[in-house]
Amino acid sequence: MKQGLRWWIIGLVAVATVINYIDRNALAVMWPAISKEIGADKSDYALLVTFFMLAYACGQTIFGRLFDVIGTRLGFTLSILGWSVSIALHSVARGLGTFGVLRAALGISEAGNWPGAVKVNALWFPSQERALAQGIFNSGAAIGAIIAAPLVALLFGQVGWRATFLLVGLLGGLWLLPWLWLYRGDPGAHPWLSEAERKHIAGGPAEDAPANYAPPVRTLLRHRQSWAIIAARFFLDPVWWLFVSWLPIYLAETFDFDVQKIGLFAWVPFVGAMLGSLGGGWLAGQLIRRGWPVLAARKAVITLGGAIMLPALLLTVGAATPLYAVLLIAVILFGFQVAINNIQTLPSDYFGGGAVGSLAGISGSAAVAGTLITTWLVPVMTRHGYAPIFVLAAAIVPLSVLAIWMLGGRTAPVAASDSMKGNKA
Repeated sequence: MKQGLRWWIIGLVAVATVINYIDRNALAVMWPAISKEIGADKSDYALLVTFFMLAYACGQTIFGRLFDVIGTRLGFTLSILGWSVSIALHSVARGLGTFGVLRAALGISEAGNWPGAVKVNALWFPSQERALAQGIFNSGAAIGAIIAAPLVALLFGQVGWRATFLLVGLLGGLWLLPWLWLYRGDPGAHPWLSEAERKHIAGGPAEDAPANYAPPVRTLLRHRQSWAIIAARFFLDPVWWLFVSWLPIYLAETFDFDVQKIGLFAWVPFVGAMLGSLGGGWLAGQLIRRGWPVLAARKAVITLGGAIMLPALLLTVGAATPLYAVLLIAVILFGFQVAINNIQTLPSDYFGGGAVGSLAGISGSAAVAGTLITTWLVPVMTRHGYAPIFVLAAAIVPLSVLAIWMLGGRTAPVAASDSMKGNKA
């Protein structure tokens, strides 16, 4: 395996992301049945989401730094082992307290997947390929969500919810076998990487100097480009999590769906997400190949994603049938992935080295902070329907795009001489 090793690596990370989303979505899909058995309601579910997200926020920052310290191979191994054991232990939960502890454990360990993937992207791909590579990785989230609803519903119907948690927990252990075999080291030390591919990875468009400034965390946060990414994710990620966490509950409450009907419908929006992941990455790469500066291409595609999301969110307010609702949500998630792929690529466009994982982790924690606010608002704002929460989601999308334009302000990587006061667009 001498050519194209980088694509095998990112493909395997995408498979890990598929497993990640199957594991985290299993509770939501089976919640109508689990809640009846343990005597819980929608507010209790919001509490479990809160436990998960708080731990997820901590895990983003912890693993972001951990990947920079211990390396990609071991970082992914620790992350996926942790979340696989956590989801398998859901099978022995007896009540809300046990579920809360296990959701927190799942959140911390699953969080490692995202800074890890950004780190892989920065290490293995030149700038013109990073958005597409990020799209391939992010498509794993969509594919996982597509698979999760029908797969979990099928397993639930055959073996019940406890055995279903145990079975999906086995997937991560299976993934580790090819990961440890394939990922022998980073590009500079991998024994299977050809010299031609190593030179290609180190290259990039001539008009874009590679990012090589890697400040420590305290200095990193003095740059407004860091805050552009942090703010953009704070505002945008809650839209994704609104549907990841609440779509099955929305379908159950709005259209009186049971677990089997959720399995039939809940996967549809994530087809849009998958197409957006690949499309957003492809489009950014095309613009860069046509001579656009890397960061200008990123901003243009991020803006396009926001423009797709906004009207679809407003139309979802009046969705009267489940098919119309899930198709609109598919458009929303398409636009979201077009934008987020390029936002998540920005740490490696602005900075280099050990700063990439750290900034990816910090911005991921900010994304969770924004998501927690919407999580707490959902039970309050949806007492008489989901229209108010969709309006709120529509309102925060432009704020994310504005953060990129107002704080990002550069068409070149950040240099050591730049600062919060000294940066210029």
